[in-house]
Amino acid sequence: MAGKPGLHDRRDGQARHALIRRLVPLLTVFLLSSSSGLLATAQAAEWRSDYALRPRPDGPGLSSLAPPVGPETYLADGPDSPEARNGWLDAMRAWRAARLKEIGYHDELYRRVDLSWTRHVFTQDQLLAQDRSLYDPDSGRYTVDRALAGIGSRFGPLDSVLIWPAYPNIGLDARNQLDLLRDMPGGIPGLRSMVADFHRRGVRVFFPVVIWDRGTRDEGGSFSDASMTLLHEIGADGINFDTLDTVPDANRKAGERLSPPIAFEPQFDPQNASLADSAISWSDWVLWDDLKWPFVPRVSRVKWLEPRHATLMTDRYARFKINSLQTAFLNGAGYVLIENIWGFWNGFSERDAEAVRRFTRIERAFSGLMVSRDWEPLVPVLQSGVYASRFPGKDRVVWTLANRNDYAVDGEQIALPVRPGARYYDLWRGRALHPEVRDGQVVLRFSMEALGFGAILEDQSGAPGPDLVSFLSAAAKDANRPLDSLSRATPFARQSMVPVAATPVWRGAVPDGMVRIPAADYDFRVNGIEIENGDDPGTDVQFDWETSPRRSHRHRVHIAPFLIDRTPVTNDAFRQFLQATGYHPKDDHNFLRDWKDGTYPAGWANRPVTWVSIEDARAYAHWAGKRLPHVWEWQYAAQGMDGRLYPWGNTWDASAVPPKDTSRTPHPPSEVSAFPAGASPFGVLDMEGNVAQWTDEFRDEHTRAAILRGGDYYRPAGSMWYFPKSDRLDEQEKYLLLSPGRDRSGMVGFRCVRDLSDAP
Repeated sequence: MAGKPGLHDRRDGQARHALIRRLVPLLTVFLLSSSSGLLATAQAAEWRSDYALRPRPDGPGLSSLAPPVGPETYLADGPDSPEARNGWLDAMRAWRAARLKEIGYHDELYRRVDLSWTRHVFTQDQLLAQDRSLYDPDSGRYTVDRALAGIGSRFGPLDSVLIWPAYPNIGLDARNQLDLLRDMPGGIPGLRSMVADFHRRGVRVFFPVVIWDRGTRDEGGSFSDASMTLLHEIGADGINFDTLDTVPDANRKAGERLSPPIAFEPQFDPQNASLADSAISWSDWVLWDDLKWPFVPRVSRVKWLEPRHATLMTDRYARFKINSLQTAFLNGAGYVLIENIWGFWNGFSERDAEAVRRFTRIERAFSGLMVSRDWEPLVPVLQSGVYASRFPGKDRVVWTLANRNDYAVDGEQIALPVRPGARYYDLWRGRALHPEVRDGQVVLRFSMEALGFGAILEDQSGAPGPDLVSFLSAAAKDANRPLDSLSRATPFARQSMVPVAATPVWRGAVPDGMVRIPAADYDFRVNGIEIENGDDPGTDVQFDWETSPRRSHRHRVHIAPFLIDRTPVTNDAFRQFLQATGYHPKDDHNFLRDWKDGTYPAGWANRPVTWVSIEDARAYAHWAGKRLPHVWEWQYAAQGMDGRLYPWGNTWDASAVPPKDTSRTPHPPSEVSAFPAGASPFGVLDMEGNVAQWTDEFRDEHTRAAILRGGDYYRPAGSMWYFPKSDRLDEQEKYLLLSPGRDRSGMVGFRCVRDLSDAP
């Protein structure tokens, strides 16, 4: 190793998005009290604004939490200087022996043949269930080949996928995380078929368990048994334990009864007893804002404790990911490909995606060496600012290298002991090396790009076999295109609003049940309340007058006069629509779920109709000669021209809205005329606090989403991670769309508008 200590400050900067540093010690308190809060702070790099995670406006607050330091951190600092390296390595070995003894470690899990596949997982794509590459709502089919083609064209072979079905929509209604899994298109048979499609293409499938989901519907009995049974039924290979570095005992015990076994994957590296229970994990420590990237690369403690543990690194919010990519390669670790971050697209640059493809191909080809118990991090090299790790086997050794300098480094790179009969290969450039023997050492010369990678193979097994020849040929072809020739740009995904056709102009008297809203030049101001993603371009939605999706919106818009329903559409009004048209959706899962035998429950005639998708609402509106309101029309009808926070004024009035329900089995919506004190300046009712209401839909290449307005009454307790809701008129809720059956909700209804002439 040669180099210099100190912080490695990149021109591009690296995003530091703080979540919660080590949740395990806090979870018990957090789950027992709905008033408990967890802090998430964030420190920006040069190119992004400072921001904090945003709590639900009405939910638990965020409090300060200092991250732990010392041996409890996930990464170990490297030595201060080349001269200090031997003492540093001795200290690392002593720490490993002490920690393994402290946790009572045993390696039975790593000797199991039926979980040995985890050691060959070097890429995992976190695929949002609502990602448009995975499911086609028009054909009603999962499109696994389309998803894999898009991933493979940029990152190469995919070893595993983590399909994320619940967050960020969970908590809109009382469906728990397993309900939302069951509500995926096609139900359990559809999921089983989709998982089988991944398996036929050699891809392992993981699903998450979100341990903080304790405020939605009670599953009854043992949640751990239910979740393990369900995931086993659909053929899942693994479980990602969201926010945990520990496998819950109940899940571990439930898993012991399953065959084949399900692999446990904590979100954070387990340096505790769970190291013996989980063969794979994420290294999600790269999110912490206190964890700056030093010039001297850090070492994964969990990889050091148990080299056979498959660790997958992430740096989801960074735009230029060179720090985490080099750290992964030096640790023999894989990488998590997270680009669709809850509907916010933070894509890999062309350079970073290609780096992942190339270094994971090396790890995959030499996977047996990547788990060597004798691996050594930060071994001596000859060039300043270049770092290497050594992964030895019986007759082969691989060195992975990273150039931390902003300039290319050529010439002599590493000196090794002479090995009789050894051959040397540059695995990054795909060619044989011709060493110089000097002073009893083999000296290897090769080039490394600025902020680049390198890998060499020492092979004492004889002439190269066909696999090595093929590998070198592919690497040599890639070397003709240096990483530095590829773009570092990470463009956000531009969105478009789904067009809404105008209705026939209404020229008669104001119909019963509607209110006339006058024309105005309206100062439309609204903010998205997504918990994550800060103020990055790509967060929230992009209105037609904007150049990018963004969290904060302001625009003076001319609004022609229109008519709006005084109340949300009721069950009785929707029944009349069904009787008149015979409407029945193609995807009828959850359609009018509260109804029985074709009608609503007794006494529900004047309650808002719910469990209708945005497509169902549009069908009703078309029949009625109406349409769904645009977001700004809805807000103007609720707010008037004075910018008030609530329909009735600027001070919260609990008597103007239905009471909030924090139970696990919420009551049905209130009657639409029950709270006249909540009327808007124009006399429109139920604009806040009863049911959320469909408005505009937005689409980009990766995701569909609708804006909900109306701040429904349901607030599941106990976690800041539930779907964020607000009663304020200057805040909007973004709801990701998947399929009509999945999108329908007991907390979402709608109201309609009619166009009037803007002429005098």
